[in-house]
Amino acid sequence: MSPSTTPTVVAICGSLRPESKTRTALEQTLSVASATGGETELLDLREYDLPALDTSTDTPPAANRISATVERADSLLLGTPTYHGSYSGALKNALDYCGRDEFAGTTVGLLEVAGGRFPGGACDHLRTVSRTLNAWTLPLEVAIPHASDLVVDGEITDDDLRSRIEQLGRELVEYAGVDNYPEAAAVPTDPV
Repeated sequence: MSPSTTPTVVAICGSLRPESKTRTALEQTLSVASATGGETELLDLREYDLPALDTSTDTPPAANRISATVERADSLLLGTPTYHGSYSGALKNALDYCGRDEFAGTTVGLLEVAGGRFPGGACDHLRTVSRTLNAWTLPLEVAIPHASDLVVDGEITDDDLRSRIEQLGRELVEYAGVDNYPEAAAVPTDPV
């Protein structure tokens, strides 16, 4: 990414529920990323016919579309509900169709939504996956506990949580293409 290029921020929603609180949080984050100057896109896995990965068969067209979208992203936002202390099978399957070629050098943000009070495991696991794929994961992550109380009618109701989501949206744009720093930042450095 060059300093004059508009960064592309792609979010992948690992929830398949129609009234997904994960999707709501991702949309809020993308809205801030867009307002910060990014070009944004939401990959809603409900819209893709994505069978479980079977490397002995041809790759389905939906997987090729996901892979191509991930590859052209300067920043990715991985969002998931918490299932048994980790991320969703839908997101795992989508990520299985991608690899280092698509992720290498990409900035990754993490967002996890829990029905209970113990989010965080999914973000930890996704951070490991991102590192394995040679991506750069932002230090800031958003883990939402008690989602039914904090995400209501398509809105984030907690001010502190909304502030973290806004910060994540800004950082996805500000640190997009981090693999190209310091060139991408276009910040003159003083010789030592």
